Amino acid sequence: MDQDNSSVDPFFTNAMESSEPTEALWDKATVLGLQIFLSAILAIVTLATVLSNAFVIATIFLTRKLHTPANFLIGSLAVTDLLVSILVMPISILYTVSKTWALGQIVCDIWLSSDITFCTASILHLCVIALDRYWAITDALEYSKRRTMHRAGLMITVVWVISISISIPPLFWRQAKANEVVMECMVNTDQISYTLYSTFGAFYVPTVLLIILYGRIYMAARSRIFKTPVSCGKRFTTAKLIQTSAGSSLCSINSASNQEGHLHPGGGGNTGGVAVYGGGGSGGSPLFNNCVTVKLADSVLERKRLCIAREKKATKTLGIILGAFIVCWLPFFVGTLILAICKECWFHPVLFDVFTWLGYLNSLINPVIYTAFNDEFKLAFHKLIKFKRCY
Repeated sequence: MDQDNSSVDPFFTNAMESSEPTEALWDKATVLGLQIFLSAILAIVTLATVLSNAFVIATIFLTRKLHTPANFLIGSLAVTDLLVSILVMPISILYTVSKTWALGQIVCDIWLSSDITFCTASILHLCVIALDRYWAITDALEYSKRRTMHRAGLMITVVWVISISISIPPLFWRQAKANEVVMECMVNTDQISYTLYSTFGAFYVPTVLLIILYGRIYMAARSRIFKTPVSCGKRFTTAKLIQTSAGSSLCSINSASNQEGHLHPGGGGNTGGVAVYGGGGSGGSPLFNNCVTVKLADSVLERKRLCIAREKKATKTLGIILGAFIVCWLPFFVGTLILAICKECWFHPVLFDVFTWLGYLNSLINPVIYTAFNDEFKLAFHKLIKFKRCY
């Protein structure tokens, strides 16, 4: 009897067939695990952004000492970043993880417009804060008269007008209907003119402006620091009290530099001596001196030093914010511009998602920097955590 050599062991065949579904299930489980992990990470970033900006807003609102035009601009920046974390980032989590848009064209239009508007407003807020700081440090006397809440509100209005004007144009050329199935939601980079307009208006022009302003702020602060008479030391006022046998008291006040003053009754001797007499005490006691020396730092020099210390810290804070802003947003806008100009160029979707979320991360970094490097914010922030109302 002939035997069919082509016959295969049934057990081996079943094993091969059963291994394919197992591998497919394993791949699905791995993908699902990665999606859950990515969702958790992005959700933590979003929640941290919401809480940090909400605390900055509450700190400014509840602390009267922080009710200044400069802090009003910072509070407006926190409101903008809060809107990014509430209206933009949660939907972006869903879209980033699923890789498919399932919310329809209307929601897509609203989400994209909100994304462009709020992110642009956040960037432009950094410009007006730097501009306010530049005027305050280079024209302190005159600008202090014009530095009002009304002026800060006008600057914020300009920021929002520019941001809205950048986000509106894409709405006019989208031809998709509300009932049409939409699989992806992104700004069409085929419109090169709009891409140039939006990227330069939202990033490149503000970045150049920020660099120029920060450079001038740094040079102005540096020149003011070098003008400080550090080598002169502190001036002191010295007061000495002398009790005589007659019970009268003599107080001599002298000004000196880098040394203690000497007693000069009647104001004689060194320039600035003043003698003051008064009665009291018991008579008949032997003559003795009871000298009390009081050192008082010269108020003008001390105020100047404190002011310069605050300027150095504010300039350093602004520099850190500028550096963080460039690191967070530069990859996204460079990638967007390359895709619009170079039609043959291509970025992996995962890489572009990284660029997008790196930009969103700037909305978390801004409030962290202000609370970490501003002593007034830090103190008020600690009081707010302890549920104390600050005045």
